[in-house]
Amino acid sequence: MPTLALLTLSNIFMTTAWYWHLKGGPAVAEARPIGWVILISWLLAGVEYTLAVPANRLGYESGWSPAQLKIAQEAIALTVFGVFMVVVLGQPITWRYMAAFGCIMAAVGFMFIGR
Repeated sequence: MPTLALLTLSNIFMTTAWYWHLKGGPAVAEARPIGWVILISWLLAGVEYTLAVPANRLGYESGWSPAQLKIAQEAIALTVFGVFMVVVLGQPITWRYMAAFGCIMAAVGFMFIGR
């Protein structure tokens, strides 16, 4: 479905915009000039918006409610962040992460029951 593909791509860009500068640990992150970090993050976020807005419009036109679009976006965001956290930032996934993910997935299920 185009909505889910666009939401996934938009979340990849937004997660990168928010967290790319943390790669390498606190000392490396602190060495990056904050002005450049903000500028690069804004450019990445601009790409994110060009994907998220059409994703939401397509989803809405296909019969998804705004609440369904939002909860789907949150589930995708958590999934994308989990992969980014492990692959890019080198952080482990703990049981608490998995429990939080399970709660979000339960919310997705409740939002789409009877759709």
